Formats: sequence, C-alpha cells, structure tokens
Amino acid sequence: MNLLNSNDFWQFACQLYSEGDMQARLLAYQNQQGKNVNLCLLLYYLDSLNLAISQAQLSKLEQCISAFDQQVLKPLRTSRAYLKANHTEIADYAAIRKDLLSAELKLEKQQQQMLITTINSFALTPCSTPNNTSLYL
Repeated sequence: MNLLNSNDFWQFACQLYSEGDMQARLLAYQNQQGKNVNLCLLLYYLDSLNLAISQAQLSKLEQCISAFDQQVLKPLRTSRAYLKANHTEIADYAAIRKDLLSAELKLEKQQQQMLITTINSFALTPCSTPNNTSLYL
C-alpha cells in the first residue's frame, strides 16, 4: 500500500471542516467530549480511502499526539479564549488574535503530520464500508 501523504490529508481536512455543520460538530466533540479534532478528521479521511484501523492502532494514534495536544495546543486555545473574553482590555487585540490563529493552524498542521507519520507505520486494512469514527466517538 502507498503511504498516506500529510498534504493530501491537510487538504481533505480543510475541505471537510468547512462543509455544512462539520466545524460545529467537531468542536462539540472537542469541547464536550474531549476528543481530538485532527484525529476525528483522520478517521474520516481513512473512511474516504476505504481503510480501516483497529482499536489498538487508534490507541497508538491517540498516544502519539497526546503530549503535543496537552502541552501545546490546549494552552494556546486557553490563551485565545482568555484574550477573547478580555478583548476590550487587550491593546491591539485584532492583530494578536490573527497571529494566534495563524500559529494555531500551523500547529494543527504539525499535529496532522504526526498522525500521518504514525499511521504510515501501520498495516491498514482495506474495507469497502469502514466506520473508523465509531471506534473513537
């Protein structure tokens, strides 16, 4: 099997994230259930490629991004939320918000590359009707 490409995944993720209510659904999984949006997007990506993963492989994917999520992305999101709540007190809030959003996108892309690197070490199972998200959600 060919290895998965992180740029193809990024393009897929950006497209899917912008469709319909997908952004709201993914953010609800993140904020209400503590799920990782990039991992959800990867599972949808695998479904689109007719590839299935196992529960053990899913656990390894969660492990590979856990520290990055806890130490990098979650604190950045917390900072953005704080600044948004206190924007009237923050000089140059609009520029700071723009810069933080740009940094967050770059970090999200980095996390996706981590997921792709990890999944490329797996033996994936072709499947005509995969439902990888059911393992996670």
